[in-house]
Parts: sequence; structure tokens; C-alpha cells
Amino acid sequence: MAVVLTTSNFDEEVYEAGMPVLVDFYADWCGPCKAMGPVVEELAGEFAGKAKVGKVNVDENQELAMRYNVMSIPTFLVLKGKEVIAKAVGTQDKGSLAKALESGLK
Repeated sequence: MAVVLTTSNFDEEVYEAGMPVLVDFYADWCGPCKAMGPVVEELAGEFAGKAKVGKVNVDENQELAMRYNVMSIPTFLVLKGKEVIAKAVGTQDKGSLAKALESGLK
């Protein structure tokens, strides 16, 4: 299951994770974000133990959205520590997100 990321737990859950993290910036009112929800959850299950998957509600965590210049949602970032190693904006297929996450495992 994807981890709920907030301003208060982001540093610990992402920067100190010790593994790559796929971060899904979304909003509850966003149709494409809702469509991506099941894909994000599938990836969380498939990468369990190798990588982490988290979700940031941009309405509740505007500071994080600003930190990463999120202008459109959904936006997906793969972070390894504090480094953004992949970014995708808009609806994505599962394979492309998995490939981005796998790039952080190397």
C-alpha cells in the first residue's frame, strides 16, 4: 500500500528511506489522479521491500508541491535520497512508471 506523505513525514519517509521512492502528487478532485490510483497501488505491492511508493495530496501539502514545482497533476517523481532521478506528468502507463522506479534500483 502506498504511504501517505505529508510535509511532516516527507523527509523521513523519502529522504531517509534508503531506497528509491515513487511519489505521486495528486488531488481528490482530479479525475486523471483517480484513474492512476489503482496503478500506483499495484506498483506499491510489486516493489514492496525494494522501493517505496507514496502519495502527496497537493491540496493538503502545498509546500511539497511548491518544493518540487508541481504545476499539473498527477505528477510522478522518483527520488533517491534528495535527488529526483525521474519525473513524469499526466496519466502514465504502469510500465513506464515501473521502469522509472527500476532506474532507481541500479
